[in-house]
Formats: sequence, structure tokens, C-alpha cells
Amino acid sequence: MNDIALKRSLATRYIETEAQYGAKNYKPLDVVLTRGEGTYVWDVDGNRYLDCLSAYSAVNQGHCHPKILAAMTEQAAKLTLTSRAFRNDQLAPFYEELCALTNSHKVLPMNSGAEAVETALKVARKWGYEVKGVPDGQAEIIVASENFHGRTVAIVGFSTDPQSRGGFGPFAPGFKTVPFGDADALEAAIGPNTVAFLVEPIQGEAGVIIPPAGYLKRVRELCTRHNVILILDEIQTGLGRTGKLLAEEHEGIEADLTLIGKALSGGFYPVSAVLSNTEVMSVLHPGEHGSTFGGNPLACAIARAALKVLTEEGMIENAARVGARLQAGLAAIATPSVKEVRGRGLMIAVELQHDAGGARRVCETLQARGLLAKETHEHTIRIAPPLILTDAQADWIVDQFAASLP
Repeated sequence: MNDIALKRSLATRYIETEAQYGAKNYKPLDVVLTRGEGTYVWDVDGNRYLDCLSAYSAVNQGHCHPKILAAMTEQAAKLTLTSRAFRNDQLAPFYEELCALTNSHKVLPMNSGAEAVETALKVARKWGYEVKGVPDGQAEIIVASENFHGRTVAIVGFSTDPQSRGGFGPFAPGFKTVPFGDADALEAAIGPNTVAFLVEPIQGEAGVIIPPAGYLKRVRELCTRHNVILILDEIQTGLGRTGKLLAEEHEGIEADLTLIGKALSGGFYPVSAVLSNTEVMSVLHPGEHGSTFGGNPLACAIARAALKVLTEEGMIENAARVGARLQAGLAAIATPSVKEVRGRGLMIAVELQHDAGGARRVCETLQARGLLAKETHEHTIRIAPPLILTDAQADWIVDQFAASLP
């Protein structure tokens, strides 16, 4: 058996073993990756692919960025975990640098994006009872339809996706849903017990759905007028993905609570954070919320390096410029199978006509051509390469789509 046959046999064995022992809660493309560098990943067969998913925007800085790797290696050799029972010398600098970068007053570090969302929900409810004066047990949080904020029981309870919530009830009460992008519906839904509105600036999992211009600005005005906390879930849109540090900057607003994660570590480690103003975060006291790993020195050192390379290496500006080029190129592809190309920065979606055979088939064709992308909601392909994408690579992506779309 030659080397290529051996490698292919190994890839097949990986897939079969995964199917045998793993829970079947994902349906990945049948590619087994073994290495990554910059915008590229390689499979166990030695094939190279341009990564157009970036681990759902967790690898904005590119795979295995050497400066983040160096920070991780150095810290891992010194101290990895203390729990929050003791202080460490990475947490305070992380707080200071993150607040300065994002114009925040307070930071609460966690691990996953879902944990950051759960933290924000708890903080908002507590603020509602202690500051706004909502009767105990009656706090209400408004969310948007087609939202995606994570997979915990509380979060899927206010999802409108039947696949996300089906079979997992009963769910926690206290949530009300309004259409995404409809500020009038939000205003009508706000009541005396409303403590917060939780929303994504751009809905990623729903298919890169961009609200009407002025929506977030009006949302900010409504929340201020009615004394409601605005929580922006920027776990996917934040940290340069849309061509701004935070997507809220496109409309010149600031949330009361901003949630970030994913690219906060450059893909090296689970790190998330709740960014807040002082008034809202001040409702938490020792013993009321926490995480053993949240704010650990390894996570903080990695996040500090990830933020530094993101800003100092011009990745945010590059996302805006190259993203516009890529989106224009995709929109210019002449095929009746495409319903719409939409996006902001390097957060782009190609939505197919519903009779075009589905997005999965296109993703498999792209894989064969050396490009990895992933479908969402059956008819939409998300395109989110690392923010270090070059002009030449953007043009190559366009060429592969032009050759792969039906």
C-alpha cells in the first residue's frame, strides 16, 4: 500500500472512530484536519485548504499566530491556573488593556460564549431587582427572533429555532421575543418589568442577517428612554470581524453590556468576557457568580497577546478593505442560483435560491477545490476567513465560488 493510500485509510479510520464513539450532535464536512497556519489548514492526506470559517470567527488572527503561541507557551511554563480564590499577575493587565481598547469600565471574564451570555442574563436580572425596582421574580428580558446565543437550557429556551429547542424543555420563564430588526416591535414589547434587550448586531448563525440602517441607534435610544439594559452579543461580530473592533461602532453606539469571546484568544483557548459600565456590573458581590477557570493567568496572557496582534497588525482595517472586495466579487458572479450576497467586513453570506439544491452540496464542491466553508440553515453559505486575508486570496475565493455554484 502506497503512502497516499495509507493516509486516506487513516482519514477514513478517524471518521469511522468518531462516528463510533462520539455523540452525533454535529455534521461536519468529511475532512480531517491536522495542521493550520495563517489562513490555511492541512488535512491528514496533505491537502491544503483556505479556511473560510475561522472556527466560527474564533481564529480571526489566523491559525497558530506565532506571537499568541509564544505568549501561551511562556505563560504555560510559569502558571496556568489559580482559581479566583487567589490573584494572579495577568488578570489586572488584561482588565486594564481590554477596558482601554473597548471604552469599558468593568470586565467579568468567563470561558465560553454561552457562559458570557448566561452571566449577562444574571447581571441584568439582578440589576432589575436591585436598581430598577422590578418586583422579585418578575424581571423580563426581550430577545430577537432567529437569535443564536448558545446552547444552554436557558438560552435555547428563548430560541425560535425548533431544532435548537425541541425536546429540551421545560424552559426558564421571563423572556419575550420580537422580530429582529424591528425597533417598533421592541418599543411595543417594553413593559414596566423589562430589564434588558439581548441582541446580536448581525445575526451570524441565522445566516449573516443585517438589520436595517439605524436599527441599533434606535434600539439604544429606546433602551435609554425606558431604563432598559442593552446587551449586545458580539461574540461572533466583535474583535474585527465586521471591519470595526466592535460591530456597535458602525452606528456609533455603546451597549450597557457587551459580550465577546471566540477571537478573544485567537483560537488558542476558551476565553470570553462581559464588558460593562460600572453601574450595571456593581450589582455583583463576592460569592454570587464566578468560574474556576474564568480569568485564569493562561487565558489572560493569551487574550492580551490576541488583542495586541489584532490591533497592531492592522487586521481590523484589513477586514474592512478586503471584505468589501470579496463581497463585491461574490455579488458579481452571474448565476441565477444565488438569491443574495450580504455581509459586512469579512462576515459574508451567500444565500442560494431554495430550488438550487442546497448549500451543503456547494460546500462539498468547494472542499474538493481547496476551500472550506460551511452551510447554515440549508440554503446559506457563511464566509468568514481569518482577518489576514489578502487581495489575491479574496479573488481566488471568488473564482472557486464562480466554479462551484450551480
